[in-house]
Amino acid sequence: MQAYLIIFLGGGLGAAARHFVGTVTARSFGHGFPVGTLTVNVVGSLLMGLLIGWLAQRALGDQSLRLFLATGFLGGFTTFSAFSLDTITLWERGATSLTAIYVLGSVTLSVLAVFFGLAIARALFAG
Repeated sequence: MQAYLIIFLGGGLGAAARHFVGTVTARSFGHGFPVGTLTVNVVGSLLMGLLIGWLAQRALGDQSLRLFLATGFLGGFTTFSAFSLDTITLWERGATSLTAIYVLGSVTLSVLAVFFGLAIARALFAG
């Protein structure tokens, strides 16, 4: 039961952070392209790589930190469901090129961000 509370608290904070980023990017860039969702997915993926890389190097036995940050906060912060909705919205607007750019950019940049996050964490935290 304690694990669910830890995840719940982290997820709430992550969702609030996602909303903040979405609001700021919408004000800055408008609503024509889902910059906020792209931003949280790429940044969240980078943070996930860094966190998991750090935790793996430290071999921490306590799962509370992983549950709070990875499952909770980053799970609430990243938005694959919003990504899917944004993709369909762009497609239905007839923005075929933007849809392709968004899908390819989101997936490619997020995967690369996890890769680089892990590489950075391994370099920084290697014992």
